[in-house]
Amino acid sequence: MNRFDWLPAFMTRLQEAQVPVRQAQDDGLPPAKVLDIDPEHWGRAGRQAADFDCRWAGVWADHLDETLAVFGLFEKAGDYLVLRTRVEVATPLLPSHTPYFPAADRPERHVQDMFGIAFSDHPDARRWIRHQAWEEGEYPLRRDFPVAGRSPQTTPPDDQYPFLRAQGAGVYEIPVGPVHAGIIEPGHFRFQAVGERVLNLEERLGYVHKGIEKIAVGRMPQELARLAGRVSGDSTVAHAWAACQAMERALNAEPPPRAVALRALFAERERIANHLGDIGAICNDVGFAFAIYQFSRLREGWQRRNQELFGHRFLMDRVIPGGVDADLAPGGADILRADHRRLAEELELLFDILDDHPSLEDRLLGTGRLQPETARRLGCLGYVGKASGQDFDVRRDHPYPPYDQLAVPVAVFEEGDVAARMRVRMQEIRDSLGLLDRLLDTLPEGETQRPLPAAQADREGLGIVEGWRGEIVCYVRFGEDGRVARYYPRDPSWLNWPALERIVLENIVPDFPVCNKSVNGSYSGQDL
Repeated sequence: MNRFDWLPAFMTRLQEAQVPVRQAQDDGLPPAKVLDIDPEHWGRAGRQAADFDCRWAGVWADHLDETLAVFGLFEKAGDYLVLRTRVEVATPLLPSHTPYFPAADRPERHVQDMFGIAFSDHPDARRWIRHQAWEEGEYPLRRDFPVAGRSPQTTPPDDQYPFLRAQGAGVYEIPVGPVHAGIIEPGHFRFQAVGERVLNLEERLGYVHKGIEKIAVGRMPQELARLAGRVSGDSTVAHAWAACQAMERALNAEPPPRAVALRALFAERERIANHLGDIGAICNDVGFAFAIYQFSRLREGWQRRNQELFGHRFLMDRVIPGGVDADLAPGGADILRADHRRLAEELELLFDILDDHPSLEDRLLGTGRLQPETARRLGCLGYVGKASGQDFDVRRDHPYPPYDQLAVPVAVFEEGDVAARMRVRMQEIRDSLGLLDRLLDTLPEGETQRPLPAAQADREGLGIVEGWRGEIVCYVRFGEDGRVARYYPRDPSWLNWPALERIVLENIVPDFPVCNKSVNGSYSGQDL
């Protein structure tokens, strides 16, 4: 399909629905096309996008003097479209996209909490991210709100959040978190159950809000890349790459070919490390401790090699604006190829055990099933979406260098259970090992970084990469002095966390941990 060959038909559909739009005449928001729309038509435009089978991919806002710009991101056939509007700061009101896209629920509430934009027909007006840290009428991402906040007092406990309730004979409630027995980040899960059967689960996140979007303002590109790498520490390569990609697109800059290949090498190594850890953890949550010992051993060796060759176990701060900050020394390619062969051989033995272990199958097969239609409506990404029939991967469907020169296989299953989510991870490790060998075989010679040109005011760009959890989106706008004026990262966890609430329904309470681990959403990536 040619890029955006569906856009004329969509614009015709908008016109027929009496939704006037204006296609941006400037560079737009590379690589997306931009349609400007009046705020009163925002909801109707969202409805038409839903009827046109677009996938909702994100929403963010930007404070511009006396107005608030709002951006809605959609994907279709690997193309990205941005709907853009403005509302007055004095009267920040917009129709909601949530009635047509359930995926928009929490991101719109985030915009509401941070900017004070009210979504008139949103089905849920409860605070999402702010908890009790700010008073009513205070909106932390507006320009006039100080970085340090206005009150030095301790934040009061958030013990009055109105969770949904289930009533009836035998119904009881189980609160889990936000502080957990393990070392995971804080998140609250409220169950209603009868016996061991889960009737309802509601999540309450936002306990690790870091102020990422606020403290990004005023940073130079190099500083933003470092901050982006800390949005979610297990996705440091992918988030830094998305931020650098957005800045480079905004400034029409291209990193050297060798740097681009090394970025992909880092990203695939990050994917493999996390999938190894998750496979072991999923098995451990159903009492199969052998697997966590073996996969943790393999992951540790993999990360030690990162440290040896590239200077950091998690490859943090290796991706920088204009390139990378670590090169592969002579002889490094041979070391990595040997590692790939050894890992592939060990994994096939381990995967055979996982595929033919009756007690493991008993706990994973059919557990935590997410129907493909539900996954589609929620916009699920990565292994969560792929295990439920969602055949999408940015590396293949919206290829960016160097993936535009590689054939990227995509593992897709229909079963939608914990076993399928684990099988996606298993196959992605195999596929990533193949991609790594191809990257090494074709690794260009030359420089690994180039300086970025000076940033002009209001230059903006989108970064879109496939992290190990799925599609990561990043928006960057520069200010007058070449510093960052707005940074918004959208982790795939925003769209995968709601799936957990559907996955556990009608399952037994003891299966919640393995259902949760099979999704493994990032608390930090969602709690900006």
